[in-house]
Amino acid sequence: MLLYLFRHGVAIDPADPECPPDAERPLTREGIEKTRLAARGLRKLGVKPDLILSSPLVRAIETAEIVARELGWAKEKIHRTAALEPDSDPAELLKELARLKKESVLCAGHAPHLDELIARAVGVRVAFTGLKKAGAACLEFASPASSRGVLLWLLPPKVLRQLEG
Repeated sequence: MLLYLFRHGVAIDPADPECPPDAERPLTREGIEKTRLAARGLRKLGVKPDLILSSPLVRAIETAEIVARELGWAKEKIHRTAALEPDSDPAELLKELARLKKESVLCAGHAPHLDELIARAVGVRVAFTGLKKAGAACLEFASPASSRGVLLWLLPPKVLRQLEG
């Protein structure tokens, strides 16, 4: 199974007096544009997930919708899961992926959760990556039921955007 991890784009600053509660923080105009261009980089890499999962937080949902559109998916096919919430245990997402039995899944989520998931999948105790906003990583698992994988690549958003150009 291939697991693509995509961190949400730049969202409204929590220190902004107009900022809604954390779960409702949307992407900024800049965040939308940079996410769109990074998602086009995924398309250039040939990313074709069987399923797109998203954290239920607004900024992740908006990110998943942008990625879906750029990959030719209808946003109605995006599935929200609590296993991608920022404070969830990465093991819960791995269990969910095993139940889904898909060959390729893209997840839109948050830091440090996605970095913790990478660490767990490769068998280390602490996160060693720092996925940037609108950045992506790809893990390969022997099967959907496997909880151990190999990190194939991790790309910052700037590199993804350059792939499109």
